[in-house]
Amino acid sequence: MNIALFGGTFDPIHTGHVQAARAAARMFGLDRVLFVPTGRPPHKHGDHLTSFPHRYGMTVLACAGDRRLIPSLLEAPTAEGKPCYSIDTVRKVRRSLHKDDRLFFLIGVDAFLDLPHWKEYRRLLNLVDFIVVSRPGFDADEIRKVVPGEMSRPAASHLHPRAPSSARKGLGSGAGRLDTIRLRYSTLYVLRGVQMHVASHAIRQAIGSGRTVTGLVPRLVEEYILKEGLYGPHRLTSEARAPGDAPLQSGCGGK
Repeated sequence: MNIALFGGTFDPIHTGHVQAARAAARMFGLDRVLFVPTGRPPHKHGDHLTSFPHRYGMTVLACAGDRRLIPSLLEAPTAEGKPCYSIDTVRKVRRSLHKDDRLFFLIGVDAFLDLPHWKEYRRLLNLVDFIVVSRPGFDADEIRKVVPGEMSRPAASHLHPRAPSSARKGLGSGAGRLDTIRLRYSTLYVLRGVQMHVASHAIRQAIGSGRTVTGLVPRLVEEYILKEGLYGPHRLTSEARAPGDAPLQSGCGGK
């Protein structure tokens, strides 16, 4: 089984996230893409983050209708408030896999460029293959600069347009260009051709200004946002919970 982890705050989850997951699933023959909303990532302030139940609920709605897309509670907040990081999540998932299963880490290029600030990022690079969703005109050499020199293979094998066997059929169908950057213990796959002309912060700003976001988020997510009154003047954050929400401590998730 081929599985990818796709983490983020998903505040809110948008069509770009879904398109990237589907493109990766098609290219790599992924059986599952686990969407992992972070509980309370250390790099973002809790009072600016919509409460986890809402973000997870929107993730569930966005995954509806595609059996490959699975909402996950891997990084849900814990009562103990003990933080967890991507390295811990990857280790946890790897322990649950079968011998023949393959695990990928799906990530946008901007998040990948920030990888050196993540906890134990060298170990993370060694533990799992990455699918890096690039953007039009982005120079893949910038991705290679993130990798410590001692982790790279000889220069001749750094970057070349070759897909894993499970993805070659997708390449032939015009699904997008795929480059690979070979490391000593893992591989970075640079996935191009996925249009993600949308950002969560822009969606929040648009809703706060009363503008429509139709088409920028999945239809069910848009209906949920409007019904719950999210991202307006009285938006619900992790510090301002709706009645009945489970109490949120300093949850898991992050870098």
